[in-house]
Amino acid sequence: MAASPAIDAARVIADLRELDRRTGGEGGAQRVCWGDVWREARDFLGELLAEIDLAPDRDEAGNLWAYLPGEADPALALGSHTDSVPNGGWLDGAYGVMAALGVLRAWSTGGGKPPRTLALVDWADEEGARFGRSLFGSSAFAGSLRVDDVRELRDAEGAALPEVLAENDVELGRVLDAGSRRGRLAAYLELHIEQGPVLEREGIPTAAVAGCVGIERHRFRISGQAAHAGTTPMELRRDAGLAAADAALRIEAIGREHDGMATTGVLRLEPGIPTAVAGEAELIADLRQADPGELAAMLTEVRAVVSDAAEARECGSEADVIWRIDPIPFDDDLVIAARAACAQVSGTDRQLTSGALHDAAEVARLMPAAMVFCPSIDGLSHAKEENTSDEDLAAGIEAFGALANRLLANGEPLA
Repeated sequence: MAASPAIDAARVIADLRELDRRTGGEGGAQRVCWGDVWREARDFLGELLAEIDLAPDRDEAGNLWAYLPGEADPALALGSHTDSVPNGGWLDGAYGVMAALGVLRAWSTGGGKPPRTLALVDWADEEGARFGRSLFGSSAFAGSLRVDDVRELRDAEGAALPEVLAENDVELGRVLDAGSRRGRLAAYLELHIEQGPVLEREGIPTAAVAGCVGIERHRFRISGQAAHAGTTPMELRRDAGLAAADAALRIEAIGREHDGMATTGVLRLEPGIPTAVAGEAELIADLRQADPGELAAMLTEVRAVVSDAAEARECGSEADVIWRIDPIPFDDDLVIAARAACAQVSGTDRQLTSGALHDAAEVARLMPAAMVFCPSIDGLSHAKEENTSDEDLAAGIEAFGALANRLLANGEPLA
């Protein structure tokens, strides 16, 4: 068997900086999926793959794949996503894709065939920044995407999802056919920045990820009565806006009580003018917890407090689900291997659960999956200020490469 080649972390970081030069800059990353800049990012990835004589191809959901043939199949898959949020960070997603390329490059130029085929994947529309549906490409691959649920989605300019997909040679009715590639893969690994403050605060350069939290994202509508701000007595008002504000504060408290995350990131009022009592209010609650029982309890309590806050001001309320995903644990053996790889590189085998979602959560429904994290400066992500020191970036890349080589050398759980 060929000796396991070391990944060139400096080259991976240089590729990331060149990607940032081409698709970002002072305003942050502009690689919103399905748009021109995102396509430019993928063109650059194609250029890098061509350097090692690999050509990418796309599946029916728009995911991009490249395969380096090995001595055995099915393949060990490595990847993440190149798309970003508007004015986002230069590392989110792209870090994992370029590190995956680094692993393929190391084996391609190392003089020997890898013990197993290596597959690079760039998942399409992980962020959901344009249409609000995160993990589009990986959920289509996993078979969990419900096509009818996304068919009517439109972006902020009113463009329909099926039309935008068609502009990118993706037919919505066929996206689930991306699952035909599942049998070609044995396991999946992903590298990502933490996007939070834990690792930096603890001074830890790398960590294994045990899994991703579950999410309940729900829209609540509160109906009161619009009325004149100057002539309607305070005691006679049915103020939907104040009911929503009351509910938002109670939702925050529920997150704290259950050691989870509870966010009201959207609050809209109608008619939304200074001279009128709000007759209608809409709030969107995003609830996150790693424990399914706790997450379910949070949702039950949130529904109750919204109803109670509305009734207290003689308003009505209704709710609907925007999106939900169960907590996803990663494969125990792969997490152990990831901890060992991190200890090998940085001397610590720290393990944590991701509060953000990643494509690995969808893939883990089907096959062994795991992730490696490195720190985020000040815990910032989804912002142009997102950054990580070169030293920590290199540690994460090296731990990721060591994890891939560890699995290739040992054969478990890939056999």
